Amino acid sequence: MKRRSLLLGTAAGLAAPTLLASTAPALGATRPPPPGGTTPPVRRSPRPTTPRPNLAARLTTLPPQTQQVIVVGATSYTTTYATLEAYARIRGRWRPASAALPARIGSKGFTDNHVEGVPTTPTGVYSIGPTMYGIAANPGVRYPYHRLVSGDWWNENPSSPRYNTFQQSATDPGGASEALWQEIPSYTHFAVITYNMPPNVPTPIPNAGSGIFLHEFRLSAGNATAGCVSLAHDHLVGVLNWLDPALSPRIVLSPYAQLDRY
Repeated sequence: MKRRSLLLGTAAGLAAPTLLASTAPALGATRPPPPGGTTPPVRRSPRPTTPRPNLAARLTTLPPQTQQVIVVGATSYTTTYATLEAYARIRGRWRPASAALPARIGSKGFTDNHVEGVPTTPTGVYSIGPTMYGIAANPGVRYPYHRLVSGDWWNENPSSPRYNTFQQSATDPGGASEALWQEIPSYTHFAVITYNMPPNVPTPIPNAGSGIFLHEFRLSAGNATAGCVSLAHDHLVGVLNWLDPALSPRIVLSPYAQLDRY
């Protein structure tokens, strides 16, 4: 979908990650976790804190093999402001793997019935696409990574047999197809959210919507999107580097009040 509208680190003023487990490292971890299923002590904050609600604990439809989940939640269907929280399943229980990160969603908020050309973010449970992409070099992701070059498009033409797929072409595939290599800084790095594509549907449904990504803010202060989920650069890199295809991660997009249906 066209981006027309519209790491965690102490430098960003957010809490550092506190969990590190053998099956699913915390955001910002740079080395494989230690063998034997041990978990290093949790770092203690010098100030008392109020525990955050465990959003992942409300989820009931995730596949049993899923060991990482990202929850992008908001207070209503109509707001463009959201929060991204990452969780790791450790010994059968979901534990926070990051601080809560400020995120933005579509300029018309969430929807249960997304369609092509409307700047809403589709609710639901999705996988992370098999390849991550970016204009810049691989920041250290665990997924296969494709560095974008001229002619790399996301096909958003509902009349095309390659609708809602990556395409290398010397010509514009038509419709609202995106010249990915030109979307700076939004596509410095991004992951594909598998809305209207396998494994969520066998083949993309024409006009049901396309090009839903997890990418960087276009404006440094943040901005509503055309349907994607966006984060600050360092936060995005932290999330992308944390995601591990071997742990079958999922991303859940929903207003908080509707999380229980997932």
